[in-house]
Amino acid sequence: MAFDAGMMAAVAAELQQTIIGSKIEKIYQPGKDEITLCLRGVTRRLMVNVSGDRPRVCLTKLVRENPQVAPMFCMLLRKHLSGAVLREVHQEGFERVLRFKFETRDEMGYPCTRYLICEIMGKWSNLMFCNEADKILAVLRPVDFTTSQKRQVLPGMTYTPPPAQDHKTNPLQETQNSFLQRLRAAQDMPTDRFLLSSYSGFSPLTAREISFQACLDVSRPANACDPILLYQSFSRVVQYITTRHFTPVLLRDETGNVTEYSWFEISQYGLHASCQHCTDFGSLLDAFYEEKDRTSRLHQRAGDLFKLLSAAQSRLSRKYNILKKELADTEHMETYKRYGDLITGNIYCLSRGMAHADLTDWSDPDQRQVRVKLDARLTPAQNAQRYYKKYNKAKTAQTMLQTQIKHTEEELTYLDTVFDALSRAQSSTDLDEIREELERTGYATRKTQTKKTATRKQYHPMEFVTDEGYTVLCGKNNLQNEYITHTRADRHDWWFHVKNAPGAHVILVTNGQEPDALSFTQAATIAATYSGSGAGAAKHITVDYTQVHNLKKVPGAKPGMVIYHTNYAAYVTPDPGLCERLRVK
Repeated sequence: MAFDAGMMAAVAAELQQTIIGSKIEKIYQPGKDEITLCLRGVTRRLMVNVSGDRPRVCLTKLVRENPQVAPMFCMLLRKHLSGAVLREVHQEGFERVLRFKFETRDEMGYPCTRYLICEIMGKWSNLMFCNEADKILAVLRPVDFTTSQKRQVLPGMTYTPPPAQDHKTNPLQETQNSFLQRLRAAQDMPTDRFLLSSYSGFSPLTAREISFQACLDVSRPANACDPILLYQSFSRVVQYITTRHFTPVLLRDETGNVTEYSWFEISQYGLHASCQHCTDFGSLLDAFYEEKDRTSRLHQRAGDLFKLLSAAQSRLSRKYNILKKELADTEHMETYKRYGDLITGNIYCLSRGMAHADLTDWSDPDQRQVRVKLDARLTPAQNAQRYYKKYNKAKTAQTMLQTQIKHTEEELTYLDTVFDALSRAQSSTDLDEIREELERTGYATRKTQTKKTATRKQYHPMEFVTDEGYTVLCGKNNLQNEYITHTRADRHDWWFHVKNAPGAHVILVTNGQEPDALSFTQAATIAATYSGSGAGAAKHITVDYTQVHNLKKVPGAKPGMVIYHTNYAAYVTPDPGLCERLRVK
């Protein structure tokens, strides 16, 4: 959702009711594109953010860390606006431009008027500080000829509004006849495109909603819509603005993640999105951007862990291929032993200086001749010893290589389990635990941590309750898998895990009772769903299950690694809907 003119009108109305007459006490600049004003008697700060990706103006409860040395723009505002009284908040026409009028005193102590002009226009957003004649005294993001040929915004220049968009009309000034004429000219143009190209100040979300409310289709051709119904829908949205009937709405998708925000009710998504009403637009924008920031940070941290894991996997894969090649080279060791035996058996006919010899293979029933390469510098006995040494070296190397290959395969399998856990991580706590696991296993640099802090570490696996009332625990990563299996579970509880694939450990808590068949099936379904095999699967998956006392933790193994020999198998289909219904934590 773009911060459109309707949202600007809603915010302006809220600010007019809340902060008019307030005096500026403090001014901060926590970021290069953000200014916050602390107002006397107002619990929240007035924030103006003109960054390219999330521009907005609102009252905020969020407090950000400020630099030790204030930037020049902030210092200038402090010089001129400290103690100033806010007298007016005015939206320029139906544009994304908000003008703050302040009464203050100049350097000589005379009363004067100063303006902060905020433009919320995507990557072109800006904040200007002007005098009573609209002369720009300072600008947060200077715009010169190298940035824009159409409009320059520099100190010393007179402020001019952004150029009007060609062929677009202010929707607040539209009449029914003019609207219908424009609609007839649109022909096959999609209705939402018609609204966006004809009227200023509308975001794509607003245009789609007007179209949807008129014809239940966000992109139906304009000439296919009932013109009267479309105009009524258009007029209804315009009326929200003229009557100041604004509704702060936060939209969430089916997974609960925020997707958009709006200043009026949105219905175009049907059951695929839910509308959360907020108390005011400051809270709305705080909630939206705080969650977006948190999600962005979460994705960044997950991306960093993914890069770390990918690098480790690539390194181990290269090592594995080298070891396999070296192991293949040891397949000739029996030939070395045979050559040594041939030289020993025919040593009477050999002498120093021979480069090769055709020797009789006495173990062959046909006693065929075998050509053996010799080192002319060595005696026959030394040549035989040389081949025996090669054989012994290759034999030792084979044993070591097989051990290293097995270890490398285990490491690669373990990394697959971490990848699986990372793909299912939903919070910063989940990522912290994965990071902790990688630190324990040596894949990540260990952060300094006091012993006291480490002892307070608690894990919070997912919890489910079956339809018959049995508790089911499900680990979200290997540390939690290890915790629920070896610490929290009773030896008579049942353990579930997808067969031959990375996935969560699942514990069916019995409390000394014998669970019913349905609880077994639901626990197995949870294990199948929260596994690498279960992602998007619509087929039967094999899940092994056994009692906890049948599990064995191998000393020195990676977290969450167990072995077992006694188990049953269940064949279930992953069911995210069932898991969501049964989940309690």
